[in-house]
Amino acid sequence: MVEFPALELPENPKLTHNITHFARALRKAGLPIGPGRVIDAIRAVEAAGFTEKADFYWVLHACFVNRPEHRKIFAQVFRLYWRDPRYMEHMMSMMLPAIRGVQEERRAEAGEKRAAEALLEGVERDAPDLPEQSGEEVKIDIDASQTMSGEERLRSLDFEQMSTAEIAQAKRMLAKLTLPVRPIPSRRTKASHLGHRLDWRRTLRAAMRQGGEIRGLELKAPRLRWPNLVVLCDISGSMSQYSRMVLHFLHAVANHKGAGWAKVHAFTFGTRLTNITRHLATRDVDQALAAAGAEAQDWEGGTRIGECLHAFNRDWSRRVMGQGAVVLLITDGLDRDEVNLLEREMERLHLSARRLIWINPLLRWDGFAPRARGIAAMLPHVDSFRAGHSIGSLEDLAAAISRRDDAGEKLRLMELLRTG
Repeated sequence: MVEFPALELPENPKLTHNITHFARALRKAGLPIGPGRVIDAIRAVEAAGFTEKADFYWVLHACFVNRPEHRKIFAQVFRLYWRDPRYMEHMMSMMLPAIRGVQEERRAEAGEKRAAEALLEGVERDAPDLPEQSGEEVKIDIDASQTMSGEERLRSLDFEQMSTAEIAQAKRMLAKLTLPVRPIPSRRTKASHLGHRLDWRRTLRAAMRQGGEIRGLELKAPRLRWPNLVVLCDISGSMSQYSRMVLHFLHAVANHKGAGWAKVHAFTFGTRLTNITRHLATRDVDQALAAAGAEAQDWEGGTRIGECLHAFNRDWSRRVMGQGAVVLLITDGLDRDEVNLLEREMERLHLSARRLIWINPLLRWDGFAPRARGIAAMLPHVDSFRAGHSIGSLEDLAAAISRRDDAGEKLRLMELLRTG
């Protein structure tokens, strides 16, 4: 067993304390750091010295970072903690964007808000030191009472009605959601003592090894396979806020191991179709969505649902819709293009999918009716029609996927179409 010499600590170990606090902030930001790495970092800094900032950065980087997706988080936490003399004001400005006087002129980069949250863990946020703008005193009151009732209210709150702080909390709640799915019995079979079908091939092979005498019957059962999840998300102007929250949810689904999906394919559409599947594979959610937003140039633009569905059916359907894929279509259905094209492409998409579930945030209104031409053309070609405006509605989505007979609000709205 390797024995290390005793680590000599100074009488006033400020650097050791700072490295420990820095490692704690990295762990809060998502890096898997334990006490062993903290000790290794202290020993490495002791051996390398503390003369050059670049050397100090790379020494800690070598001790704490072992995955590519952690580099961005480490860089942001290091900058805020070690290099920026006004890091507390920067972090406060990112956590409380309504405060004037300390906002950053630039937008926060990917992973920077997570770094701010990690470094502000346990720091009093209700009375930051702000430069005086006028003679009046600035007061910030944060009521943390009745937390559980606040979370219940947040589950039913519309995404568009959330404040900045509520959106941040909602994103953390969405990151914990799962979307389990049942496996699909395949035509292929496997040997199983619990099977209900005779495996004559294995039975005869076993008999040949016994001189042609059949001493037992071999059984087989269908293999189980997992379907693909295909997501088509509308990012037009009327859907932008909902799309951001849904993409946070999809990132959690795509990176959740054991959820059952063979693969998650994600596409955004507004005026054109964009494949963002590879971006959602990035473990860091901020970096993944930043890359997806840069890829989709039509964010908050117009809507051409029919043309985008035609592009998907023509270019991507055969690639990603095999093996009984489940399709989530996230859009409000407000399309001004030709209705016949939209209806034809929706029918083709429905025939290619094992299940087609339409998530529409407009369904949050009690008096919602399929009066728009696009909604009336799309509704007959979906298996389930559900709301997607809140955390609670996304939590209910798991039931719609697991139960094949779940139609959501489709039957009620189809009756309105027939009578209206």
